Amino acid sequence: MTLFSRASLLVFSAFPLLLNCHLAFSANAPAGPAAPALAAPPAIAARAWLLMDAGSGQVLQSQAPDERVEPASLTKLMTAYLVFGALRDRKIKPEQLVPVSERAWRADGSRMFIEPKKPANVEELVRGMIVQSGNDACIALAEAVAGSEDVFVQLMNREAQRLGMKNTSFRNSTGLPDPQHYSTARDLAILASSLIRDFPEQYKYYSMREFRYNNITQQNRNRLLWLDPTVDGMKTGYTENAGYCLIASARRGQRRMMSVVLGTASDASRAQEAQKLLNFGFQIYDGVRVYEKNAAVSTLKVWKGSPSELKAVVARDLVVSVPAGAGDRVRAEFIGQEPLIAPVAGGQRIGTVKVLLDGRALGEYPVVAQDSVAVAGFFGRMWDTMRLWVK
Repeated sequence: MTLFSRASLLVFSAFPLLLNCHLAFSANAPAGPAAPALAAPPAIAARAWLLMDAGSGQVLQSQAPDERVEPASLTKLMTAYLVFGALRDRKIKPEQLVPVSERAWRADGSRMFIEPKKPANVEELVRGMIVQSGNDACIALAEAVAGSEDVFVQLMNREAQRLGMKNTSFRNSTGLPDPQHYSTARDLAILASSLIRDFPEQYKYYSMREFRYNNITQQNRNRLLWLDPTVDGMKTGYTENAGYCLIASARRGQRRMMSVVLGTASDASRAQEAQKLLNFGFQIYDGVRVYEKNAAVSTLKVWKGSPSELKAVVARDLVVSVPAGAGDRVRAEFIGQEPLIAPVAGGQRIGTVKVLLDGRALGEYPVVAQDSVAVAGFFGRMWDTMRLWVK
């Protein structure tokens, strides 16, 4: 393990892993001296807030992270998530012209100013939704994807459940106020980090500083795009009840931090408080590279398969955040699927890596099969069937 500067990565060149009969691997070196006490986070003037390591999904600091709040235009992150999925699956195309319904045209709140007699293409609507926070663009896109905004909202709630957003309920695609339209700082962080992870190519839209449509130029409301060159997204929100909200994401070196501030007093305040959290995260925490992408974690027995073994690998770089100076106390524990029976598809999840600091879990991450394993022949299957019965 090599320690660089506080903002750089601690690299585990090799993890000592010990096999036991449950296919669990663990590195149990004795703990060293106590790490320095973690500095207290700065005072944040917001109703609720959260700091996340966006790469690992760790919540590093938070206040009222599970308090239900009105998400305002942060709702549009879920609208974008579904639109990006529809583009990926080719259900819609960037150049596709979208008719502008009267409902979209008459949308309240922020708008990109689409017109009923002038269809806009999907690409334009995506930019209008993200940069200009256009409610009219959201409704038009919802209708293009699902036929109506009401059906689209059902998809939003289904996707929220799939992503693990346990305290979220959507009632529209825009974030306009509704008593049953709510989320939390934790759920919104899960959504924002999932969008970056699942749609890295589309994330570029969130760094756009302005967009011109229908001879009207509007600037991105995320002030940090001008104030901090490491900030490359994500989304602002405001209603009278929600206050001023901002999810901001910054990449410095190989690490990405995300701050969520909800219910601040002003446009300037949400930017200031978000910046405080980002700076705190990068300065107070070190990054530890546990495994590189496609690194082999273990070799597992595959019953009734040909071949009879496969390598278990991590599908992406696994970097976690720990208090500065504690990097050499991070350990990994691998738990593999047992028994693992063919067929197994390449990329199929076959286990979990649990990352710990001083025995306390920092997070659990998927381990997948490096290659596919086909079903063995008749005699191989019979032999393994008998062995499994005895086992």
